[in-house]
Amino acid sequence: MKNKMPYLVKNSINFIICLISLFLFVSCVTMPKEITPSKSAKIAVVLGAGASKGFAHIGVLKVLESHKIPVHMIVGTSVGSFVGSLYAYGYSPYDLQTIALGLQKDDVADYIIPDNGFIKGEKLENYINAKVKYTPMEKFKIPFYVVATNIQNGEEMIFGRGNAGKAVRASCSIPGIFNPVLIGEKYYVDGGVINPLAADVAQKFGADVVIAVDISASIETAVPKSTVETIMQAVDIMYNKIASFHIKYADIVIKPKVGHIGSSDFTKRHEAIMEGEKAATKAIPAINQIIDKLRQEGKLPQ
Repeated sequence: MKNKMPYLVKNSINFIICLISLFLFVSCVTMPKEITPSKSAKIAVVLGAGASKGFAHIGVLKVLESHKIPVHMIVGTSVGSFVGSLYAYGYSPYDLQTIALGLQKDDVADYIIPDNGFIKGEKLENYINAKVKYTPMEKFKIPFYVVATNIQNGEEMIFGRGNAGKAVRASCSIPGIFNPVLIGEKYYVDGGVINPLAADVAQKFGADVVIAVDISASIETAVPKSTVETIMQAVDIMYNKIASFHIKYADIVIKPKVGHIGSSDFTKRHEAIMEGEKAATKAIPAINQIIDKLRQEGKLPQ
């Protein structure tokens, strides 16, 4: 019995070594190599400032959606925040077109005796909040960011949480036209004062691809005939000059030809939408080229 023990131990050890070798061989043959998943790319659409010219944003969104361009983030300044808030909440571009064609100035403008502005802004705030059913921005279907300007120190403020109507109202509050908006302990005005085409903001919040819609590219040449028209035309010039600096942060820039549409002209809204569609259609090949590359790299689903 004593003589058999070393023999049994030796055979047991050999058997265990064979099993381990077989396991390692099978593992090498059948187990796939671990693949580190690629980071999913984020595509942002940045909607620029431009008052009534902003109806063009709806046309752009119609084309992007019809070509199944994925949108993972919306950044809006001034009228871009107005359109962007409704789209990010969940309205389709065709819903937006219906809303736009039925919109009247009195729906969003509460005129007052000029006192730091002609329009108070509460109607605009209430209009947006009613449309989004008082949903806070962080619960929108698409992540949404609004650009406003702190009128007390000139700093840019980005709103991405809380009261959508209040944020949009702040972003749309053109100095001299709207009263500044009190949020917390600070007063805010039009985001276009500092950043009318916030492509850089989209990058800061993680966008890999930025599609920017610049409606400030062309300026109305007619002589303004009222105080409001003079202010608005001066603001358009400001938007145009500042946007030319921020445009470098965009991968694709869509420029609807809406320079002939006055900033306070609601009568050409359908024309503005059509110009947005035309400009976006021209940009689709370049956008698809970027999309195809991302899909080949595994950064977007096929």
